[in-house]
Amino acid sequence: MLILFGTKGYLYQLAILTLVCGRCGNPAAHTLRKRVTKFTLFFVPLFPISTKYATQCTFCGAESKLSGQEAEQLQAQAAAGGPQGGQVSGGQAPQQPYQH
Repeated sequence: MLILFGTKGYLYQLAILTLVCGRCGNPAAHTLRKRVTKFTLFFVPLFPISTKYATQCTFCGAESKLSGQEAEQLQAQAAAGGPQGGQVSGGQAPQQPYQH
């Protein structure tokens, strides 16, 4: 009997925010991303085993990791159109993941 199992990664873009980059110091657009790794059995994703959040500067490409709570706060700020001028990409509809 042969059992095939493994993992598969999904990348979701949650929001685009205007923030001052900690590396280059420029006020630039930053993408808020969520990376989910799921356990697969016979190439069917069953359950998430890892979830990580990060922002990436579109000017210099610097990426900074965030906790789930920090990502939630930034996403809420973007949805409310907060002082950072952020916008949620794609409106309120859930984003389709980039698969890698």
